[in-house]
Amino acid sequence: MNNPLETTFFDKAVKFAVEAHSGTERRGKAYPYIIHPMEAASIVATITNDQEMLAAAILHDTVEDTDVTIEQIREQFGERVAELVQHETAPLDENLSWRECKTIQAKQLADAPYDSKVVALGDKLSNMRGIAWDYRKIGDEVWKLFHAPNGKSDVEWYYRSLGAALSELSETLAYQEFMSLLEAVFGS
Repeated sequence: MNNPLETTFFDKAVKFAVEAHSGTERRGKAYPYIIHPMEAASIVATITNDQEMLAAAILHDTVEDTDVTIEQIREQFGERVAELVQHETAPLDENLSWRECKTIQAKQLADAPYDSKVVALGDKLSNMRGIAWDYRKIGDEVWKLFHAPNGKSDVEWYYRSLGAALSELSETLAYQEFMSLLEAVFGS
């Protein structure tokens, strides 16, 4: 899968993700959910042309936000893509608080292999772009879009934790943009 023009595998993942997210809207936005995974894959493509990593980027929210299971991802796309998606999937334990879930997620990401961090950066930079855009547009009302109990301070803590977890990617332009947006929204 080294030929960047051979996209059959990625195309299959795009079709799968489009079907999985069909009819859903990104929370607080007025556009189809699939736009976010497409942006995440586009960001990952600035770092690698690895078709499995690009597939994982487009599929990263299917397990967390649709009825798709990690087993289905494994069956359709193989063990590596399933592992990459799994590293991006929040723990599904209703007994955990928001902060406990986010702490687990950040630690899981900090301990993840490099490839998983690249896929996660695609997701997190896409999210940070959306937060920055919304913050410029609606100000502090943006924090109401999150399930964070303490609003802005919780979201800031989480995204700074992600920045630390992804610091291995500090040489990439995507990571630098993520950190720049973090500072633009939350300050130094």
